[in-house]
Amino acid sequence: MMVEKINQLSLHNIHLPGSTPQKETELAQGMVRVNHLYRSALKIAVAQMEILDEEFATLNDRSPIHHIEYRIKTLDSIVEKLQRRGHEVTIDNIYAYVQDVAGIRIICNYLDDIYYLRSLLTRNESFRVIQEVDYIKTPKPSGYRSLHLIVEVPIVISEGTLHLPVEIQLRTIAMDMWASLEHELRYKSSRAFSEADAKRLRLCSEAVFEVDREMQNIYKGKQAEYEEQEPAGEDAKE
Repeated sequence: MMVEKINQLSLHNIHLPGSTPQKETELAQGMVRVNHLYRSALKIAVAQMEILDEEFATLNDRSPIHHIEYRIKTLDSIVEKLQRRGHEVTIDNIYAYVQDVAGIRIICNYLDDIYYLRSLLTRNESFRVIQEVDYIKTPKPSGYRSLHLIVEVPIVISEGTLHLPVEIQLRTIAMDMWASLEHELRYKSSRAFSEADAKRLRLCSEAVFEVDREMQNIYKGKQAEYEEQEPAGEDAKE
């Protein structure tokens, strides 16, 4: 299953307050080109993921890919990221400092599926991995887990061939559930988010990871990694 979140820009829907009219026009034109180029790189990367998914589904018993989501970063997010990192909002700085303009999230069934797909991507002759961060083996302080790759994707345009970065996130269904709810609780909820809440979410992350490991062990027919509890007797129920 593919979930698309692509924002296609045109000149009439870009407004950059605070710029001179000439500078705003030039920047707007550049933003439209940035959006077009990264959408093109994203299409190529997504097409490769679709080819792999179809191959697994038709030639194997199952696919390691549960579903795929992809998106282009919004203009507001790009501007916010540059400003947060202390960079001027320019087209050159987008290419230099924002490597996740185009992003793909691959949701896998099991932990091993993540590293299997990673091996396929890293030996793909079309893509060059320029960065890898494993938040599964070394989670973020928040408890966030995912494997992040930045790959250079070649696109052919009228001027020649460009290589643009596309971020690929690989995570399990359980990791994706945790990440979605953590974001909702931390940033979208109307209630105040406390340090106690953060600690509870970290504990939930550990529990989710244990579930991932045990589900994989069940799939592989391995023994449980925890001590199974005996059912409570009649006396305990009373």
